[in-house]
Amino acid sequence: MDLEEFHRMIDRCQGLPEVDFKEEDFVQFHLASQKCIEKGHTDVLLEIILDEKNKDIVRCMGWNLVSPLVRCVLQNKADGSYDHCVSMLDEIIELCNPKELLIGLLEPIEEAVGEKISQTIVLLLQPLQTVLLKLGKKKAYSVGLSLSTILSQISKLPVPYTNEQEQDDKYGLCKCCTAMLNFMKPFVKEIGEARGCVTENKTNEELRKELLNFCMKSLEYPLLRAQLDVAHDETEKQPLRQFASDILVIILHLGECLSKLLISHGCHQWARKENSEKIQKEDAVFSADSLACLAYFVFVQQTGADHFPSVFSSSFILHFNMEYIAVLLKRTEESVVSKGLDLFESCLLKMEDNHLLHQYLEIKDFLNVPQDLVKVMTLCPSEHLRKRSLKILQIYIDKFDIEGKYKLFRCLLKTCSHAGLQGYIIQNIKNQIDLALKPQHENLWFSEQRLIPLLLLVLSLPEGAETDLLQNSDRIMASLNLLRYLLIRDDESENRTRVWSELWRIEENFLKPLRTGLNMSRAHYEAEIKNTKDKKQSKELSRTKTICSLTVEGEKLPSMTREMQLEVLHSALFTFDVMQSVLARVEELIVVKERPVIQ
Repeated sequence: MDLEEFHRMIDRCQGLPEVDFKEEDFVQFHLASQKCIEKGHTDVLLEIILDEKNKDIVRCMGWNLVSPLVRCVLQNKADGSYDHCVSMLDEIIELCNPKELLIGLLEPIEEAVGEKISQTIVLLLQPLQTVLLKLGKKKAYSVGLSLSTILSQISKLPVPYTNEQEQDDKYGLCKCCTAMLNFMKPFVKEIGEARGCVTENKTNEELRKELLNFCMKSLEYPLLRAQLDVAHDETEKQPLRQFASDILVIILHLGECLSKLLISHGCHQWARKENSEKIQKEDAVFSADSLACLAYFVFVQQTGADHFPSVFSSSFILHFNMEYIAVLLKRTEESVVSKGLDLFESCLLKMEDNHLLHQYLEIKDFLNVPQDLVKVMTLCPSEHLRKRSLKILQIYIDKFDIEGKYKLFRCLLKTCSHAGLQGYIIQNIKNQIDLALKPQHENLWFSEQRLIPLLLLVLSLPEGAETDLLQNSDRIMASLNLLRYLLIRDDESENRTRVWSELWRIEENFLKPLRTGLNMSRAHYEAEIKNTKDKKQSKELSRTKTICSLTVEGEKLPSMTREMQLEVLHSALFTFDVMQSVLARVEELIVVKERPVIQ
């Protein structure tokens, strides 16, 4: 259809009531308008839309032009079409049916991809707000639909990881978040004004729930993955941090009680479903990630903390936060794991040492979270987070009473297979035994009969004489040092740790297989050294310097030379020498102290 035909169609439709418009009129108007936009005749189309005689036509048919107009605006051409399209959009928003406009505005938002996502959202939020406000009291569903559509698109944008990326805002996520706050203001204000009024009705409650759902989902994305540390430069803008703060203000303005949102244990009226990632409060369902992020803001960033009741004890705060800490530590993103560590540390530091009752270990999360910590400190690629997790594990140990420490040590030794961490736990056991042997610090958990099961757990080899001594060297050395300490510190005549009574069992389960294992390992590695040296001197292999290579996850690592292999083998022998030295000292102490008894 050319421009003359378009004008004839417009002239024919002028003055007709809506019921007399034919289906082909709608199709022709849409196609002709779209062709005008594509060919750059936006000035002609603007003149048609602004003509007073065409208002009824635009009111009925104009909403379908939103998508092509938005595409033209986003192209941002310098030929004047940008201003023309913006003016047409304003006129269409003013004239058309808001329900039809809602569909027309959400369509380009849903269809946007890549860098167009943020541009489209920022462009259409103001018109969308205007349309929704025109719906009056019946807008709750439409507001919810709009918010979920926008958030679905925002979730496709990468979250800035560093302050530099946040300032650069390459993908426009920060602009979207800031624009969303302005978009929500009139709706939040409406709920605030209606609260407590006699006229408050079901419609307002539905709108309140839609706004609350958006806020909670925003906590899950993008805020959970954002780095929200306080900037060193106070003048530096932090849009995501500001977004987080404003989201919590909105949650409070909507009349939500933070304690009711966060405290979701069975002893209260809020139900918690075991082994579920959904935590249900009354008839609303929020993801565990959302609530975990909310807990982080309240107890770490202190955002909204003044609205949280101060009557709860520090142990109770730790109690209901453990499920959120577990949720965060199970994730793999460093920014999320960091929030879990921050929340755990913050809750622990509010408590005094030795005051966390051992009964808390009967709660599943109190045993699961330290195991999650172990995974962070052994598997996380970030050295900083690995060191932090070890530091927090020690704080956690320190908070328990004596019985709690004892039971936690047993649990960690049984569940953890990492030799380095096992050695660390054994060192903690040694410290507790040392404290129990001092005057005025006696306790029955790290001395006398109750200590025996823990000692026998420590002083054993996982696979007997066939245990990989190099792989378990940290644990074995810690166990030997503990045994040496006990033999020196605890006199046989007192036998407060019962180590002397259990020497026969320790000999059978630990010392004897360790001697055998050392002899076998030493013989094996000495033979390997001899074999490697012989190969080095062999004429057949003298031309090639490398003797082996390793492949990890499909990538070939640099080849290992014979000199490097010999160095590794000698290092293993040195480890065995150290073990042998401490073992010899232990045997010497046993012989020296038992000699008077034998005589």
